[in-house]
Amino acid sequence: MAYLEQQGFAVLARNWRCRAGELDVVAREGRTLVFCEVKTRRGVGFGPPLDAITWRKQARLRQLASAYLAETGGHRGLIRIDAIGILLRPGTTPEIHHVRGVA
Repeated sequence: MAYLEQQGFAVLARNWRCRAGELDVVAREGRTLVFCEVKTRRGVGFGPPLDAITWRKQARLRQLASAYLAETGGHRGLIRIDAIGILLRPGTTPEIHHVRGVA
């Protein structure tokens, strides 16, 4: 994701899948391994994009992060789960909201 790279992240994986589900983006920010959930909406009729990340989704993200670490051999630095909401309104620049440490 270009946004993350512009912010200094190194993207390691996109749409990483296992039996439990999918991680949208796995990236590294310095020594921190970051698992990112990305939600995109074309409007706010169903609420802002980040409203879709419920406590249940956060629990799933923690489970998926554990599965990723188990499959790839772990990580010695810090680990964080972020959420990125993208609002795509016609005729405007996309609005990106990045929340660090959601789960």
